[in-house]
Amino acid sequence: MSLRPKSHRAVKRLPVHTGPAGWEAILPPRAPGVPLRGEAGCDVAIIGAGFAGLSAARHLRAADPALDIVVLEAGRIAQSSAGRNSGFMIDLPHDLTSSDYAGSGEAQDRVLTRLNRHAIDFAEAAAADYGLPEGTLRRSGKINGAASRVGEEANRTYAQHLEDLREPHEVLDATQMREITGSAYYSSGLFTPGTALIQPAGYIRGLASGITSAGVRLFEESPVIGFDSTNAGWILKTPSATLTAAKVILATNGHLESFGFKTGRLMHIMLNACMTAELPQEALAALGGQESWGLTPSDPMGCTVRRIATPEGGNRIIIRQGGYYRPEMQTSAADLARVTASMRRKFDDRFPSLRGVPFEHAWSGHLCLSRNGVSVMRELEPGLYSACVQNGLGTTRGTLTGIGAADLVLGRENEITRFFGAEAEPARLPPHPFDTIGANVYLRWKEWQARAE
Repeated sequence: MSLRPKSHRAVKRLPVHTGPAGWEAILPPRAPGVPLRGEAGCDVAIIGAGFAGLSAARHLRAADPALDIVVLEAGRIAQSSAGRNSGFMIDLPHDLTSSDYAGSGEAQDRVLTRLNRHAIDFAEAAAADYGLPEGTLRRSGKINGAASRVGEEANRTYAQHLEDLREPHEVLDATQMREITGSAYYSSGLFTPGTALIQPAGYIRGLASGITSAGVRLFEESPVIGFDSTNAGWILKTPSATLTAAKVILATNGHLESFGFKTGRLMHIMLNACMTAELPQEALAALGGQESWGLTPSDPMGCTVRRIATPEGGNRIIIRQGGYYRPEMQTSAADLARVTASMRRKFDDRFPSLRGVPFEHAWSGHLCLSRNGVSVMRELEPGLYSACVQNGLGTTRGTLTGIGAADLVLGRENEITRFFGAEAEPARLPPHPFDTIGANVYLRWKEWQARAE
């Protein structure tokens, strides 16, 4: 069949990251990746080597070992968004646009919880199959921490929602919170057991290594800068190569818009995180508490906190906050410095015994939301599929949409493809610059409301 292009699109922007991906920085160095060069072909090309893209590759390889699969990553493995999140694979409803994470209804929340657990099972099986180090993924649950009446009320309403869903949960008092976290800051908490806590960069590294050992070809520092549709499939252009593929999966989250799809419908939010230097023994003794735990704020605009204890990364605390709207999908050094100073104050409020412990890494990360909370997991054009718009749930939702997009490539229909296929289009945003002005005013107001959380 002819490879003459029927249409051509240039990619409008490539990922830009501010600060190191802290989770990746604390791992041992790995050999440089190999870019794609020259001309090549494959059955399925996957653009993006994060949770969605690598999950799609693993699922395709398991379903049809004869498929020739190529994964293209714009940067280095685990240095993009996959190494910049907080490492929570959450099973329960977790709607970041609500006041307490509850979703849009009991029936949908039950389905989504079941699908989220399928994604966590998938990740757990991958970690076992590829022999990832102990602690890379632990199904240890998480806590919604509350430090004010606003936070406590949010936990109460969410607990009632969980009661209606018949999901297990436990209310923790201030004493129990201190026994777990070592902090007297929290007045109460809501524990749910189904979340997996992961070292996201370690998991992504392991997943990348596992699929390449199974025969998938993965190329780093190979950003797609243009793509053509043809009668026989697709032609992808990188700075140093041309790749022809019968089918393509876009696993680029908010950069779906950079490829020309859903323009004016996606909200691009930047979050920031800080990771301490390794905690010395005297600091650990003064702090007390458990050596590993994860805490999300009772109000979605509050601070997420994790404490880790791993052989590769040591004992550290990670704190994340500071959402602001950036349609260009990047943050500035000034933005990161401003939010880092705020996180330092919040960290010291929570852990006064650790005031002298410095932050070793600070970074910015990009999440993509739609106003109506939908993802984009569907066939965009014949032979072109999307596993994008994770709504702030890049680990679980990314895994799930990657599996679903792979099933669409395979021509399979199941609960995942039906769920996402039935979702509406992402709702339109107000025109620019009103989207940016309105979103940032709203985010600042919500952050002020959640200032204690």
